Amino acid sequence: MFIYLSKKIAIPNSIRLKCVSWNKEQGFIACGGDDGLLKVLKLETQTDDAKVKGLAAPSNLSMNQTLEGHSGAVQVVTWNEQYQKLTTSDQNGLIIVWMLYKGSWYEEMINNRNKSVVRSMSWNADGQKICIVYEDGAVIVGSVDGNRIWGKELKGIQLAHVAWSPDSKILLFGMANGEIHTYDNQGNFIVKMTMSCLVNVTGAVSIAGIHWYPGTEGYVEPDCPCLAICFDNGRCQIMRYENDDSECDTAVCVCVCVCGPSFSSRCRVPADPVLMDTAMNVASIQWNHCGSVLAVAGSQKAVSLDKDVNVVQFYTPMGEHLRTLKVPGKQMAAVSWEGGGLRIALAVDSFIYFANIRPDYKWGYCSNTVVYAYTRPDRLEYCVIFWDTKNNEKYVKYVKSLLSITTCGDFCILATKADDSHPQYVLVLCNSIGTPLDSKYIDIDPLFVTMTKTHVIAASKDAFYTWQYRVAKKLTALEINQVARTRKEGRERVYHIDDSPSGTAEGALDFAKVFTATRDPICCITASDKTFVVGRDSGTVHRYSLPTVGLVQKYSLNHRPYQIALNCNSSRLAIIDITGVLTFFDLEPRGSGEDSGGIQAGGDPQKFERKDVWDMKWANDNPDLFAMMEKTRMYVFRNLDPEEPIQTSGYICNFEDLEIKSVLLDEILKDPERPNKDYLINFEIRSLRDSRALIEKVGIEDASQFIEDNPHPRLWRLLAEAALQKLDLAVAEQSFVRCRDYQGIEFVKRLGNLQSESMKQAEVAAYFGRFEEAERMYLDMDRRDLAIGLRIKLGDWFRVLQLLKSGSGDSDDALQEQAYNAIGDYFADRQKWLNAVQYYLQGRNQERLAECYYMLEDYEGLERLANSLPENHKLLPEIGQMFATVGMCDQTVNAYLKCNQPKAAVDACVHLNQWNKAVELAKNHNMKEIGSLLAKYASHLLEKNKILETVELYRKAHHFLDAAKLMFKIADEEAKKRTKPLRVKKLYVLAALLVENYHNQMKTSQQSRAKGKKSEATSALAGLLEEDASSDVRIVDGAWRGAEAYHFFLLAQRQLYAGYVDNAMRTALHLRDYEDIIPVVEIYSLLAVCSSANRAFGTCSRAFIKLESLESLSAEQRQLYEDLALEIFTKYSPKDNRKSELDSITEGSEGKLPTCIVTGRPITEYQFWMCSVCKHCALEQEISNHRFCPLCHSAVA
Repeated sequence: MFIYLSKKIAIPNSIRLKCVSWNKEQGFIACGGDDGLLKVLKLETQTDDAKVKGLAAPSNLSMNQTLEGHSGAVQVVTWNEQYQKLTTSDQNGLIIVWMLYKGSWYEEMINNRNKSVVRSMSWNADGQKICIVYEDGAVIVGSVDGNRIWGKELKGIQLAHVAWSPDSKILLFGMANGEIHTYDNQGNFIVKMTMSCLVNVTGAVSIAGIHWYPGTEGYVEPDCPCLAICFDNGRCQIMRYENDDSECDTAVCVCVCVCGPSFSSRCRVPADPVLMDTAMNVASIQWNHCGSVLAVAGSQKAVSLDKDVNVVQFYTPMGEHLRTLKVPGKQMAAVSWEGGGLRIALAVDSFIYFANIRPDYKWGYCSNTVVYAYTRPDRLEYCVIFWDTKNNEKYVKYVKSLLSITTCGDFCILATKADDSHPQYVLVLCNSIGTPLDSKYIDIDPLFVTMTKTHVIAASKDAFYTWQYRVAKKLTALEINQVARTRKEGRERVYHIDDSPSGTAEGALDFAKVFTATRDPICCITASDKTFVVGRDSGTVHRYSLPTVGLVQKYSLNHRPYQIALNCNSSRLAIIDITGVLTFFDLEPRGSGEDSGGIQAGGDPQKFERKDVWDMKWANDNPDLFAMMEKTRMYVFRNLDPEEPIQTSGYICNFEDLEIKSVLLDEILKDPERPNKDYLINFEIRSLRDSRALIEKVGIEDASQFIEDNPHPRLWRLLAEAALQKLDLAVAEQSFVRCRDYQGIEFVKRLGNLQSESMKQAEVAAYFGRFEEAERMYLDMDRRDLAIGLRIKLGDWFRVLQLLKSGSGDSDDALQEQAYNAIGDYFADRQKWLNAVQYYLQGRNQERLAECYYMLEDYEGLERLANSLPENHKLLPEIGQMFATVGMCDQTVNAYLKCNQPKAAVDACVHLNQWNKAVELAKNHNMKEIGSLLAKYASHLLEKNKILETVELYRKAHHFLDAAKLMFKIADEEAKKRTKPLRVKKLYVLAALLVENYHNQMKTSQQSRAKGKKSEATSALAGLLEEDASSDVRIVDGAWRGAEAYHFFLLAQRQLYAGYVDNAMRTALHLRDYEDIIPVVEIYSLLAVCSSANRAFGTCSRAFIKLESLESLSAEQRQLYEDLALEIFTKYSPKDNRKSELDSITEGSEGKLPTCIVTGRPITEYQFWMCSVCKHCALEQEISNHRFCPLCHSAVA
């Protein structure tokens, strides 16, 4: 960062100031002083249409209001930015709260305790509460609307300072004796803070300032120190949290004298505070708006003069010293930052001094892209934005622990810290949209990074690392191997600064040897394509050759460089020192060819010197041309002669072709998510402006002479373009030759071959991008073909179509189709498929139409397209594949069959699990392998015990009998497991239905074979004979036995529980036929229960006899049955009431009667209902109450 004094405001009557505070949100500056002085000032902000933006804009006072109300010296001023309130207090203890009304400040509230003086006031982060501390130990916490929340008297304590924590849960109270106590937000004491920075300090100390940055703009790194406490003796402590604790040996210690830091090292233990000795008498401290810089204001003993000098020191949160600003005057009283961190206000004697700050932003510029980073409160990482200024597009990337951004050509390097636990760093090579291309882990801290088109060089204080990077465009296998080999041979090297490499193969990648500390650390680096330069604290400069990295020479400067830069031919070095003085140093002495190899007193030192320089950039194409930023002015120098300055505060991106590209980073970072092209400014240098003026006013001949005297490719190009406009082809050709523009030369030759002047003018208009004008000229010449050709070259197919339609006569059909298809491509590229379809239809582009229909999920349209295509069209397989991906089997098959690919159709059916279709297709096209494929897939499923999936597979393939066998197997297993009977019944029903499907299949296959030759009875008989020959008779004949058994088993129990005991017994009697399916114990147990409930003790007795005779029962179980039988039949005689009816009822004159599946009773009537699916019967009056068959659950007709 660079800082310089920019403005001074005197307070009337030379009243001495005591305090100053800058409102971060609205920009008001409040200052208080002796005799009740209280002023509110405001620097005017430029309007949006102002050409000069940022710090370069005029900053006159737009407000200067004196507030009346205090009689004694105003000692404390503090802003509540959220509620636009100003709180002030004077030496008499009077507190006034001021409010803004119609552009002026007025008293809103007054408070006076009349006992003591207010020492400090602090609003919390959200502006809801204020804490006021009095010298006598009284503390008051109030709300924004003036109500008192709580108050407390701290006995025997003199208070001096107060600060809120960012979350408003903790208050820090600073005592007059230098102690700091921690309290909660209700005023309860927590702990006394350890002040590690006061170790070994004797004598009385007082607190100069406490400032706790609330994190409103994010943190520069995770877990960043943000609580700064400074004492009047210059000792300072920066902490992460209020309870950081440390001994001095593990913390960071920094000692700073007036010429800069003498020692600084970063703390390794996260909980340790950063300790500093600023070696000054401190008056005031404050963090900037984002917590990245701490300003410490006060005075320092000047070594040369025997008096104190006012200084402001600037530090990072890690305690590293950044800058020192000397301020005139006798006594510094206070310091306050502007809201954007670009200015600082200092109260000195009876003046307010303003200093401008040029921050060291993390930024770079590569191939029309501005890369910049900023912190956000909602994320721990840096947000890095790649803003393509040409297309005004931005790409966002989040990077943790970002250290720096370095750019060159089309690429940029992001230097980051790898991990908190491991002191390793990463260099990430990215392209201009933030895509990482390569990365390297290094063990040295990349404090300084520079980049050329071939090398990345990173340096710590003691060593530097070089990486010869490559970006693969399209490498062959051979080239990739070469890349790998050269990487092994040392594309990365590391050197200690005290080494003297000769440029041979030394400097292998061994970080262990480079950790030795040097007495003369590195302070800056720069590199060009062939030279690498390192600056050191002592003023010594090392010059190395690239790519060999050999030490060529050492030079000595008479000051410490802060920033260095090489011109485009590496002959001259620009040096900016820590105080902002720009000087030059010739690395290749002009007129002297000797090279002594040792330290040289100075190779042709220049007398040139400029002060207050904070940025400079050499031209990429002229070694004597450079631009520099001096305060808020940009100067361009040619051969060290300045041109008139330009008012700007932009950062220079690029200097090429006599044009300077500059970016207003200050403005961009006010709203970093919405960069505006207005913040990118192009400046033309004087020779370009003069040449343009000469061409416009004097003429081409005189301008040509001027450019001859001041040659530059850009000027020759300017002359060539002007000559083209006037059709002076000789001068144009000569100028294109001078600027080596081969395309321009070719264009001039082509113009020379044209006869018509108007044709030449039209071509020139097209060359300069004035396409509308060129087209109009072509049409005026009645050359519509040339106008169409121009638009085709530009890819403007909409206009091509307009021109084709507007012409008289028949237009070229092929060209019209091409235009329709190109417009279709335009919409398809933007995924506007509906628009694309309309144009592809007119352009008859079937391939792209198919793609559009597919993307639109318009499968009807795709089917229509497939139907409209001729057989064996090359597009049909693709359409088939499209249908297959969305599971549309029929359409897939049709498409494949139309292009004569039955194998693909079968494969698609198999893939979609449509095995019936697959089997049918295989049979129709005599494909043998489908059966083996089906069997293989079925066995694969069975191996994985996926039996139900196998059943489904067989069912879809119409292998109903195989499916039924598996289904019976599942039902039998479930029955053995004693699963719920209803579930078992359903499984048996499913198995039986599969058998019914098998019957129907056999019948239809016989009918299709007979084709009317035989009678229906004969074909049915043939089908039955085939069934018997091909199948398991037990499964086919007794398909419904399992379902019947469990149906009657469930029916009997339902009837029993419903109280229909007679029906229940009749149904249970049927179960005797199913002893092979339902366990015998369960059948006869149920029969015994039903018959005893029906008082049919004869049947009950026979059931008990059966149970007692079962061999499957154990002796204990058999004994239990015998005991129960004895108990029943001692009471009741084992006789049935209607014995004859029960035995004879199931036998009719023609054998066994059918059983009603609704009631379980035998059907004696001649008319009854029969199910069309399972062929089971029921009484008509009973089935009338049912909508579905009770056995097979099919709908009742």
